[in-house]
Amino acid sequence: MIGLKSIAKTALALSASGAFLSGCGDAASEGDLGGALPRQQTLYLSGQQNDAPGSFNPLAESWMASWPVGGRFNLMYEPLITYNSLNGKIEPLLGTLVEELSNNDSIVVDLNPAAKWSDGKPVTSTDVTFMFLRGSINSTEQISAIHIDTLKKNEDGTVAERLSFMVAKDKRNNPLTVRDMLQATRIAPSHVFEPLIKEKGLDETKKLPMDQNPVISGPYNLRSADPNKIILERRDDYWGNAALHDGQLPAPKFIVHPIYKNNEHNTIAMREGNLDASQSFIPRIQRKASAGVHTWWNEPPYFRPGAMPMLVINTLKEPLNDKRFRRALATAIDYNALRQFAVSNYTSTLKAGLIMPTDLEGKYIVDEDLDKYGVNLGIADEAERLAAVKQILSEAGFKSVFNDDGTLDHMENAKGERLPTLYITSPNGWTDWEAMVTIAVEGMRKAGIDIREGFVDGGSYWPAMGLGNFDLVMHKPVADVTPSLPWSRFNEIMASRDWQPLGAWAGVNIGRYNQPGTEGFRPEVDQLLSAIPLMTDSVEIAKAYRELNKIFMEDQPSIPLVYLPEQFYEFSDRVWTNWPTAENPYAPAQLPWVASGIKILWNLKLAK
Repeated sequence: MIGLKSIAKTALALSASGAFLSGCGDAASEGDLGGALPRQQTLYLSGQQNDAPGSFNPLAESWMASWPVGGRFNLMYEPLITYNSLNGKIEPLLGTLVEELSNNDSIVVDLNPAAKWSDGKPVTSTDVTFMFLRGSINSTEQISAIHIDTLKKNEDGTVAERLSFMVAKDKRNNPLTVRDMLQATRIAPSHVFEPLIKEKGLDETKKLPMDQNPVISGPYNLRSADPNKIILERRDDYWGNAALHDGQLPAPKFIVHPIYKNNEHNTIAMREGNLDASQSFIPRIQRKASAGVHTWWNEPPYFRPGAMPMLVINTLKEPLNDKRFRRALATAIDYNALRQFAVSNYTSTLKAGLIMPTDLEGKYIVDEDLDKYGVNLGIADEAERLAAVKQILSEAGFKSVFNDDGTLDHMENAKGERLPTLYITSPNGWTDWEAMVTIAVEGMRKAGIDIREGFVDGGSYWPAMGLGNFDLVMHKPVADVTPSLPWSRFNEIMASRDWQPLGAWAGVNIGRYNQPGTEGFRPEVDQLLSAIPLMTDSVEIAKAYRELNKIFMEDQPSIPLVYLPEQFYEFSDRVWTNWPTAENPYAPAQLPWVASGIKILWNLKLAK
């Protein structure tokens, strides 16, 4: 059983109702955040913008851009294609993927000739090449060139264009990540931004707020923004209404994103029907059903899994450089307690390995390998679990030294040298992560592992993670469900191609696993990661993922903790109904601004 200390701390953390990142707005007037906007025409959404809005510039760095411009948001600026995380299909938006012509050499997209900017100008290949080749993103590692063909000129003067995104063979040589990029990159109008860049330069242009009558392609434009809310207004002349939605308008005329001070205001607004949907962490969602608040499933785990929070281990530090010690760490955790107390039963039972048991990934899991290569994650009896950990540590030569009162004092290695206390670095205030860390630490300490919580502010967390200034760190690699999964998760945790020493910034493999040129280096990891994106035979792909998963389970470079959704998806049916659910799966379990989830806007209906 989980200790009383963990229950108390976890309950405190969950009741504190802190958001993933605290905002700075005041939500005292949740019921009228849109001012005089009519409630029956307004959709209230939250969970993405947690501080005062700043830039609405699509060229700005993602961390600077406010909702709905930064990230995978399709309300103002749109990508060429979208990814449906329910079925793994790529769906059209500004363009249509030509699957039969796409291969390991190029990914082919036909632009929709009906696509137009809000100033009436057509969306053309010039806009696409601007964004990929002359805008603010660096696509050179993935795309070597964009070939453009004119298919036909229509009677109305529009031109049907075909774009072939050439895979950069001498760089990443990865058609999977090209597909990722095509659904993640929002296209901006070249005729607006290129003159600005010519006049001011790219760096200065990226600093412009672009909050006054921006030229966009999406169905909603910016109406106003202040520290309390962002308001969007429907564009009734949106090109996609006719081209993609049979002439229908999105149901809400206005979309308001309130900016809450903390998650308590968010939860209250959902319960009272003043908020229609949110992607914030709301504990014990099943208790809100009587107030009209629901999610994808009515039973645990309630949310569709899409992300895998985990403890990434700094494999260069003693004793963490010993895979037997890492496996002991993973065995010591009470995963049942994590599921029940840290994440309100929002996760299915964890399986060993780095592959999620979902419709899209589960086919790559080989159950017999989990027992053979993975640590035992399902030891329910605490005494049995602690005994298993102590045996692993003893066989590896580690000794736990306890005080007379039975509390852990320190650990020693095989040479009798005292080991320093280890710390798990995690952001302060991320309540579900704090609860996970607390439960993990308690299990490890009971088993004789000298480890403590290390909660830090965001200003310390992000640099520590990139520079390797941690022992273990809470991390959620590949938070978005994209066409490249599960490859991208293996790549982020295990790839040595871009291996960086401690103190140098690492974008992937922050745990510095599998250092090239060292004893025990496993070249097959990078060989598999290079081969999988180019494979076309499903049997060979499955074999390759099986080998990667075996290696992960043997070496345990990180410790997955739970399966959580790509984003928390909660909705209220008190004002708007016909939200997608497991019984009505016309769209993914996403807020209606993300990827193919945006189709929700054309399907919502007013409650009777």
